[in-house]
Amino acid sequence: QVQLVESGGGLVQAGGSLRLSCAASGRPLSSYIMGWFRQAPGVEREFVAAITPSGGSTFYADSVKARFTISRDNAKNMVYLQMNSLKPEDTAVYYCAANYRTGYTRDGDYSYWGQGTQVTVSS
Repeated sequence: QVQLVESGGGLVQAGGSLRLSCAASGRPLSSYIMGWFRQAPGVEREFVAAITPSGGSTFYADSVKARFTISRDNAKNMVYLQMNSLKPEDTAVYYCAANYRTGYTRDGDYSYWGQGTQVTVSS
């Protein structure tokens, strides 16, 4: 079992930045693909970013490419999402997830989820 806890969400103006953190416990994260997803009201949860176990490869949704950066620190069992140039359409609850199988962008590939952290971007 892996327990995930997100933090770092909040209210920010358009154009601003936030850094989300995901703290893991229960098992070392070094064997897991880690992902960030988000869900806005009335919208299905969508993929945001993913990173391979070693951190050597990253994947992004087109909507956040060049603005968001996913990273990880396996020694600290942490995963991060740096969000720059935020837009009102980035407003959502952001979830951290862990995947011990293959696949990066489908939420069905992920076995463990955090409780989410709210990000609100005002215009």
